[in-house]
Amino acid sequence: MPDPKDPWGRRHDGVDDALRQAREQFGQFIPSGGVRGLALAVVLLVVVWQGTFIVKPDEEGVVKRFGAVVRTAGPGPHLKIPFIESAVQPKVEKLHRVEIGFRTDQQGRQHMLPKEALMLTGDENIIGVEFIVQYKIKSSQEYLFNVDEIDETIQKAAEASMREIVGKSKIDEALTSGKAQIQQDTQTLLQGILDQYRAGVQIAAVQLQDVDPPEAVVAAFKDVASAKEDREKLINQSQGYRNDIIPKAKGEAAAVVNQARAYTQARVTRAAGEADRFVRMLKEYEQARDIISKRLYIETMEEILPNVDKIILDGKGADRVLPYLPLDRLPKASGTSSTEKAAP
Repeated sequence: MPDPKDPWGRRHDGVDDALRQAREQFGQFIPSGGVRGLALAVVLLVVVWQGTFIVKPDEEGVVKRFGAVVRTAGPGPHLKIPFIESAVQPKVEKLHRVEIGFRTDQQGRQHMLPKEALMLTGDENIIGVEFIVQYKIKSSQEYLFNVDEIDETIQKAAEASMREIVGKSKIDEALTSGKAQIQQDTQTLLQGILDQYRAGVQIAAVQLQDVDPPEAVVAAFKDVASAKEDREKLINQSQGYRNDIIPKAKGEAAAVVNQARAYTQARVTRAAGEADRFVRMLKEYEQARDIISKRLYIETMEEILPNVDKIILDGKGADRVLPYLPLDRLPKASGTSSTEKAAP
């Protein structure tokens, strides 16, 4: 085989010698035999480690290629291009918590932050509001890449929302019966703000931890609250008495009305019966006046005479009796209660 020559026909044995020497020196660093297999295994493990990732059940995988999001992955094992693609796995099922108006230290003690907590109510009173916001990740891509410092953003947006809602409420509502409505309104307003930011989060709850007036007027507010509680107690007692006495009065009134109606019906029925009886007697009387008159006379006398001391005289004997004869004393003198004599 002829030796290679350059375009001008000259030999370059010196160059070949240099390449051969470099090859021999480089070959000293290449492992051989078992060492070479071990090196290939290590390289393969690195490639597999860089080319796979596992998403946990409470996570969602977001795959990036040169910094741009290319896809998302659900729970389970997945592949990616080694050294080119990377995966971020936020916990989409976790309930995240943000504190506003206070902070909890490592020992579990809470410390109020007046700068965040003090707010002005609609009736120009100052109160300290401490609350928490709980949220979940709704969209992993938006949560990771649309908003920087997401917890701080939620904290500031929640504080602004709470200030707006409290500023529309009276202090009595914020301290007592209006807390639930304030929480709901704040949650709705905060969710709207974060949706405008496309933050990719869903607000699960806004919970008021503590709502108190400033320390300088705590005693006065306690007195007011005690007075209001006493007022509510008296109102409840009076309503209870009202609810007890009114049904009783209505029952008694209904009983009296029913008794009056029953009496009225009885009287009317009785009067109707007596009238019917009188009409029937009148018919009979019209048919035999003399007989009925004599019968009525006799019946009346039978009812009257048994209770009267009496002396019966025929007509001839009565003509000869002196007008002043004390006939009323005769029964007493004879010892009888009733005496009947007939003159010859």
